[in-house]
Amino acid sequence: MIKGPALFLAQFMGDEPPFDDFDSICAWAAGLGYRGVQLPSWDPRIIDLAQAAQSKSYCEDRQAIAAKHGLTITEIATHLQGQLIAVHPAYDEAFDTFAPDFVKGSPNKRQAWAVDQIKAACTASQHLGLTAVPSFTGALMWQTVYPWPQRPAGLVSEGFRALAERWLPILDHADSCGIDIAWEAHPGEDVHDGATYEAFLDALDEHPRACLLYDPSHFILQQLDYLHYIDLYHERIKAFHVKDAEFRPDGRVGVYGGYQDWQNRAGRFRSPGDGQVDFPAIFTLLTKYGFDGWAVLEWECCFKDAAQGAEQSAKLIEDWLIRPPAKAFDDFAGGASDPGTLRRALGLDS
Repeated sequence: MIKGPALFLAQFMGDEPPFDDFDSICAWAAGLGYRGVQLPSWDPRIIDLAQAAQSKSYCEDRQAIAAKHGLTITEIATHLQGQLIAVHPAYDEAFDTFAPDFVKGSPNKRQAWAVDQIKAACTASQHLGLTAVPSFTGALMWQTVYPWPQRPAGLVSEGFRALAERWLPILDHADSCGIDIAWEAHPGEDVHDGATYEAFLDALDEHPRACLLYDPSHFILQQLDYLHYIDLYHERIKAFHVKDAEFRPDGRVGVYGGYQDWQNRAGRFRSPGDGQVDFPAIFTLLTKYGFDGWAVLEWECCFKDAAQGAEQSAKLIEDWLIRPPAKAFDDFAGGASDPGTLRRALGLDS
């Protein structure tokens, strides 16, 4: 069955206790009812990624801290580093924020650093006994997402070919570690929906480690059928973020948001249970297809306080978890059968 509830720590880290170190935030999360924590690889207060890649004993120490509070480490997330695998020059300055000072202003050095980071996360995940590394793909084409001005013929295929060239060495390293790379289909990335994932997968020659993190909130904002997405790609879904959203357009703003702040956009992220995502249907489909990973709260809401959202969401996720039935509900009405019974039931022997 799906495991949970778990909490992605990225949005909760801060400068004040209990949010300023790994031990304290684990105690806080456990107190709310969480059973797992997803680690942001870019926060050294949570994990020293270089040390985790080099030392299995360091990883065991991290596990011991979590276990002391009854928690499991679910995944090491690499979204910010994944973003830096591919950055169009239009976004260089904005995305330099995600990089350490010694590579800022140098796109090639920044990319090489990001590659090393994600490889390190794969090695560290192997040390921790994990199975997936969540990430972003980065983007070479996002500025062309709307077809005006008209895209030159062949630009999309060349873009995915170039993106695949950057990711293949990482995927091969992940494979050697027994780790799936689970990309979150997300606006701002070249892989932001099912069609773009299929195009990228084709450019990667269907690499077995090229997988997905499922987050329905971004599909609400795109007006994509987030349940059918599970039907289409369930074999590649290796991680799951529980994040809610709503889409409420009016005469002023729609999908593009009118450059408004989050509270005034048509598409807004909400705390679980406050938006439009049908989570019981999602948990049902993921259970149907045998997903046995973690249901991880990624909390983002432009109205509700984070602490309140985290407290409420732990109980919601617990209630949404489905235990697969030990037997069919109509077993009581069945009967023993043999070849003769079956033929008589079909009217073949009378």
